[in-house]
Amino acid sequence: MDRRSFVRLGMVSGAASVIAPAPAWAGSSGSPLSSNLAGGVFYTKEAPGRWGKKVGGHLPKIKKEVDPGGKVKISVSTAHPMSGYQHYIVKHVLLDKDFRFVAEKMFDPTKDKTPVSSFTLDKYSGPLYALSVCNKHDTWIAVIEV
Repeated sequence: MDRRSFVRLGMVSGAASVIAPAPAWAGSSGSPLSSNLAGGVFYTKEAPGRWGKKVGGHLPKIKKEVDPGGKVKISVSTAHPMSGYQHYIVKHVLLDKDFRFVAEKMFDPTKDKTPVSSFTLDKYSGPLYALSVCNKHDTWIAVIEV
């Protein structure tokens, strides 16, 4: 391949990734959580990867409540023991529909007996991703529609 063809191919590939980036995330359903990254970089109930037996203690559980003023209260819990610094949930993180940071809560395993966090959101609607990060079993993601 000559230099001119190589440059042309590179430009076409770059333009295609800008115009149609969805295939980079798309799995069978097109959801980011069904991507090729699930089960390898992060874990979900459907794609637990090498941690197949760890779903119950690592997948975050999300609850939604709406107060009378219209604010959305989100609580995230992980059914995981806090065994000092040997094995614990490091933090919970909330991401919006575009995977932008919304909020997080860090845990201190010497003080926090259970990994539970609460967040209040103003005027948000759409999918909300909750991440639970374990110091031994990586990052787990669940989603709720707000």
